[in-house]
Amino acid sequence: MIELKKPIVFLLFALVLSSCVEEKTVSAVQPKAVIAIEARSVEFASSATLSGSVTARTETQLSFRVSGQIIQRNVEVGSHVKAGEVLARIDPAQQQADVDVAKAGLEAAQAQLRQAALALKRQKELLASQITSKANYDQAEAALRTAEGTADAARAVLASVKDTLGFTYLRADSDGIITARNAEVGQVQQAAQTVFTLAHDGTRDAVFNVFESLFLNNQSNSSIEVSLLTDPSVKISATVREVSPTIDASTGTIRVKADLGESGTIMPLGAIVTGRFSYLSKQVILLPWSAMASVDGRPAVWLIDPDSSKVSLQPVQVSDYETGLFSVTDGLKDGDLVVSEGGKLIRTGQQVSILEKESI
Repeated sequence: MIELKKPIVFLLFALVLSSCVEEKTVSAVQPKAVIAIEARSVEFASSATLSGSVTARTETQLSFRVSGQIIQRNVEVGSHVKAGEVLARIDPAQQQADVDVAKAGLEAAQAQLRQAALALKRQKELLASQITSKANYDQAEAALRTAEGTADAARAVLASVKDTLGFTYLRADSDGIITARNAEVGQVQQAAQTVFTLAHDGTRDAVFNVFESLFLNNQSNSSIEVSLLTDPSVKISATVREVSPTIDASTGTIRVKADLGESGTIMPLGAIVTGRFSYLSKQVILLPWSAMASVDGRPAVWLIDPDSSKVSLQPVQVSDYETGLFSVTDGLKDGDLVVSEGGKLIRTGQQVSILEKESI
C-alpha cells in the first residue's frame, strides 16, 4: 500500500506546479493598465518669472573736486534734496589762502599796469616835443603791453582759485533722494572719492539679471509684468528699454532694464519686484510631467502603438518646462497616444490597456 501512494503524491505535486506556472503565464500576458493622452499641437507662449529691484533712471555719484577734511554734512540717507543744495563741506582754509594770494598778485599787476600806462603817456608827450627818441617810446609801449598781459593772467588765476574755493561745497546736481553715504564729518576726503549717491527724481526702472539661457534661447516680448514682492496687487506693465550687450562672466546673467513709466513712483526705490517675462508663442505639444521618461539620458515619452497597444520609448525635443507641464517641439505628431500615468511600471514592447484618455 505504501508503494502505491508515492506515485499519487508525485502526481499531485506535479499538478500544483503546473497550475502555478499556468497562473504566472496568464498574469505575464495581462496588459498593463495606463492612462493616456492624445498629442495635440497648440500655440503656446512660455514665460519666466525673475526677481529684480527698482532703481532710478539716473543715479549720480557725488564727490568733492578737491581734497580736504569734511567739516560739515547736511543730509542723511533717504533725504530728499533740491538741485544746488549744499550737501557737505570741506575745510576751505587752504583754498581761501590761495584766493588771498591771487588777489594780492592781481593788485600788484594792476599797479604795474597803471605805472606802465603813465610811462607810455609821458613818452608820447616827450616824443611830440622831440625830447625823447622813438626807441624810448616803443620800449614804454612794450612795457604797457607786458603789464596788461600780467594783469590778465592775475585775473585768470584769481578766477581759478575762486572756483576751487567753490569746490569745497558739495552740491546736489539735481532734485532727488540720497541713497548712499560714504563719508562722515572729520574724515579726510580725497578728490573724486564718492561721498553720496543721488537717485534723481523722475522715471524709474526695474532691473533684472536674466539668465543667458532664458533670454537668448527665446524671443521675448518687450512687455514685462512687474509687481511688488511684498504686495503682488501692485502691478505695472513695463517695457524693456535696455538689454546689456555683454554677459556677466561671474553670474552668467544679462542685465535687463524695464521702463516703469510715469506710474513707477508707486514702487519705492530699492524695492524687490518680480518680473514675468513672456516669450513669443510657438506651436508645441504640451504634456504633463508624469508623462516624462528618458532614454540614453535624453527626454522621452512612452508611445502607444494604436494597432498592437504595445509601448515604446520615443525621444522628444523639449523646449520649455512650465509648472506641471513641459512642451515638446519635435519627436511627436498630432494624434500620437502617450502614456501620462503608469509609465514607471512598463517596459519596451509591453502591451497596455488604456483605462482613460485625458487632455491638457
